[in-house]
Amino acid sequence: MKRSLLMLVTLGVVVGCASTPPVHLAGIGDTSWQLVKFQGGDGTVLMPDDKAKYTVAFANDGNVSVRFDCNRGRGAWILTGPSQLRFGPIALTRAVCPPGSLHDHLVKQWPFVRSYTVNGGHLFLSLMADGGNYEFEPMR
Repeated sequence: MKRSLLMLVTLGVVVGCASTPPVHLAGIGDTSWQLVKFQGGDGTVLMPDDKAKYTVAFANDGNVSVRFDCNRGRGAWILTGPSQLRFGPIALTRAVCPPGSLHDHLVKQWPFVRSYTVNGGHLFLSLMADGGNYEFEPMR
C-alpha cells in the first residue's frame, strides 16, 4: 500500500511538472502586437504611418515573427530573467521601404531590446541604457 501510494504521489509530481508552462512564456507567449510609437530616451517620439505595418508575434515555442514595414522576418526570443527579454538574430527580407519608414530604425535597435512590461494592455519593449522604448498594442 505504501509503495503504491508513493508511486502515485511521484507520478502526480511528474505529471504536475510536465504541465507547467516554460519560463519563456511569461504572459507574452502566443500574443501579437502592433506598434503605437517609439519614445526615445532623448524625448524623440516616432509614430508609424500605419500600425499594422509594424508587428511582432511571440509564439509559445520561443519563435518570433516580425513585420517592419515592407519587410517580414523570423527569429527567436527568450526571457533571461524577470521582465528581461532578448531577441536572437532576425532573418529579414530585404525590400527597400518607402521614405519615412521606421524599418531602418527598428532593424538597428531591435538587438538592443533588453526588457519588457505589459501595462494597461500594452506591451513596452525597452532598449538598453535608457535608449527608449517601443509601445505596442494588441492586434485586433
